Order: sequence, then structure tokens, then C-alpha cells
Amino acid sequence: MADDEGRIRASRRTFLSASTAAVTAGVALGAAPAAAAGPDGPGGPVRDQPPDAELRALLREIDERRIEAIVRKLVSFGTRHTLSSQDDPRRGIGAARDWILAELRRYAAASGGRMTVEAQSYIQQPASRIPVATRITNPMATLRGSSSPDRIYVVSGHYDSRVSDVMNATADAPGADDDASGVAVAMELARVMATRRPAATIVFAAVAGEEQGLYGARHMARLYKAAGADVQAMFTNDIVGSATADDGTRDPRTVRLFAEGVPTAETPEQANVRRSVGGENDSPSRQLARFARSVAGRRATGMDIRVIYRRDRYLRGGDHIGFLEQGYPAARFTEPHEDFAHQHQDVRVEDGKQYGDLPEFCDFPYIARVARVNAAVLWSLARAPGTPENARIRTDRLTNDTDLVWDRGPEPDLAGYEVVWRETTSPDWTHAVPVGDVTEARVDLSKDNVFFGVRAVGRAGHRSPAAFPVPS
Repeated sequence: MADDEGRIRASRRTFLSASTAAVTAGVALGAAPAAAAGPDGPGGPVRDQPPDAELRALLREIDERRIEAIVRKLVSFGTRHTLSSQDDPRRGIGAARDWILAELRRYAAASGGRMTVEAQSYIQQPASRIPVATRITNPMATLRGSSSPDRIYVVSGHYDSRVSDVMNATADAPGADDDASGVAVAMELARVMATRRPAATIVFAAVAGEEQGLYGARHMARLYKAAGADVQAMFTNDIVGSATADDGTRDPRTVRLFAEGVPTAETPEQANVRRSVGGENDSPSRQLARFARSVAGRRATGMDIRVIYRRDRYLRGGDHIGFLEQGYPAARFTEPHEDFAHQHQDVRVEDGKQYGDLPEFCDFPYIARVARVNAAVLWSLARAPGTPENARIRTDRLTNDTDLVWDRGPEPDLAGYEVVWRETTSPDWTHAVPVGDVTEARVDLSKDNVFFGVRAVGRAGHRSPAAFPVPS
């Protein structure tokens, strides 16, 4: 009798699925191949996605010497303050802008026309920390996707710099760590990816106006939103230049990834749903962070990603916020511990201590490893199908199982979907159940007790970030 009861319990933990097309055509619902049920529920354990051969080759090409050369070149412009000279060929933000554009165009020349470069520019009228009308320019390189070009992923750093007085546009402001390091990451990725063919589009940007109020990135995000662009992820790299803390301790194998919980752009209606069903830990940005850890951890990149459950550092902000304001998933990479003597400081020696954001305080092998983390995340996103859209949990009947539905993606290499789930107290997905190329699935677990997600799988095994379903 005990064996019979065990078989009955196991049979209730099968996973049923059916395509919307089959339902529409009047075809009887059938069961997908049943997934073996573990002792705590259906599906197998979620495992990290190993890098494929092309990604491994790409990661090997990232060159710390080139990264160092970029940082030192940007420092050589003296100051890159947003309010500094726009037309001096050797000093100021205009000279830095022109050099970045020239480098990006040189990279694009090797792309066979797939990469284009633009100077995204506008006049910022007087506003906070902008006393006079000022041109703000974002140098950008866009690598067009080969099969899903309308799906976009953005990586950026900011090339403006500052000293102690945020309005001082004339003093030397080397800005090596903050944020020539982040610009070097974005530019080196543009170089190594220019000759490759991602399925989706990747944008490599150096933005201005960050220190004055995130102006350049906010302008970029607004333009994407106005155009209805499908930006599925944005990562800013800001202060990724050193693994040494202010007390001298080092953590050279860790990078922080800040990812918000409650979405910045959440509407009152969405807030009501979240309060009703949960989801404070399931924003699109948190799903990006989970994805990043699954594809760019130590085995792939030599680095650990420490996810921080905050939008940014305490009472501080970065360029991803402009994208979050427009409802785009976004997150921030930052070094593990900051040394505040080497950012936002006048260059000086005081009581025998050197202050200022100088390149001698950068750790260029560390920046290269951060670049590999970014490369693994972006390439894995751009090679996988997009995050499923309109993921929902049906609520038209009260049962102890859960019906999930979603829209089928348009990608030509889409192989199917997986439903992932975890206990409500778990920080990451623990179980995955393949359900095939379908748009509806039923699982014998109560939606009251666990959290669910839906992710797409490509023919080569690349997986998308999970979509968190909402009630329907």
C-alpha cells in the first residue's frame, strides 16, 4: 500500500503542457513528456549555463593592455567635465568625445557593415548642475543582430569626470576609475564583438553628463522609449577599476551587481498586484541579475558576481536609473569596495596621502575580468531567445495546481520553453522543467506556495532570463 501511495504522489507531480495553437484548432490537450518528480517537486535542478566555444574564444580576446591604454588616453585629456571645452582638440570633454568616436569607428570598420557608430547629441537647457545650455553627446556603436535585430541590449560607461567641486570644469579631473574604467569595458567589448554575429543587437555606449545628473543616459533611454525600442537589458559599468578598498584589503575576484526590487517605473495598478501576489524580489532587474550569475560566474570568467538587492549604492545613483525610469530592465556593475580618496577628489597630496582619481590606482587585470563578466552576460543574452512576453498565471479557477500561459517568441532558433520555480524564501530559481515548444503549461504545485518563472530555450541550449508571471 505504501508503494502505491508513493506512485500516486509521483504521478500528481507530472507536468502537463499544450500549445495555444492546438487549443485554438480544437485539438485535444495532450501531456508533454512527464518530468521526473524530485522529493520536493517537479523538474530537475537549475544549473549554470556553461560558455559555448564562441564565447570562450571571445573572452580570451579581451586584452588588459588595451583596456589600460583606453583608461590612460582618457586621463590624458586633463578634464572631461561635462561643462569643459567642447572644441579644444587636446583638453576637455570634446577632445575625449572625438577620440572615443574615432576608436569606435575603427572597430566598426572590421564589422562588414554590421556595426554603425553615431554621436547621439542634444542641447541640455539650464537645469540642476547645468548653468548654461550645454551640448551633451553620447558616442555609441550599434552591432546589429543577425536574426533578431529589434531586440536590444545596452552596455555603457560614462566618460565625463569631476573633482571635489562638481561645478569645477577647469581643474584636472583624471577620472580613471570613475569612470574611464567603465568606458574601457564598453569600448573593449565593442572591439572584440565587432567581427561577430550575435542574434540580437548590442549597443556599446559612452555617455556624458552622469556627474551632473545622469543626463546623457536619460536622454538615450527617452529616445529608445519614444521609438518603442525593445531594450531587454541595460548594464552600466561605473567605478569598476579597482579591487582595493580604502583600508587596503583586496577582493580581486568579485564584482558587485546592483539590481532593484520594486521597479522604479511601477504603476499604482502594478503595485496593487505585487502587494497581492508577491514579487518584490522578481523585478525584471532581479531576473537579469539571476541570469548574470548563471552565465558569467567564476567557472566562465574567473569572477564572482555579488548581487546587491538595491537599485544602487546607498543614496547614490548611476546611468541605469534613466533606463529603469522608462521601464527597461537595467542594473549596475561596480567594484567590490570603493576607495573614496580616489574618486570625486581634487588631485593633491595631503598629510602624505595621494588623493585623486589617478590611473596608478587602477587594477587593469581586474578591469579585464569585469569586461569578461559583461561579455559573458551580453553575449549569452544576445545569442539566446528573448525573455518571454505576457507571462501570466491563470486565475479563472481555484485549484491546487498552477496554469501558466505566455506568448510564443518570434526567434527563428527558438526550441521551446522551461518553467522554473523556487520556494518563496529562495533567492534564485532552484528547479526547471522543460515543457517544449508550447505556450501553456500546468504544474501540480500551488501558486500560493512557490514562485514561478518562464524562460525560452534556443536550439543550441542558450536560455533567456525568466519572465515573472502575473495574474490573468
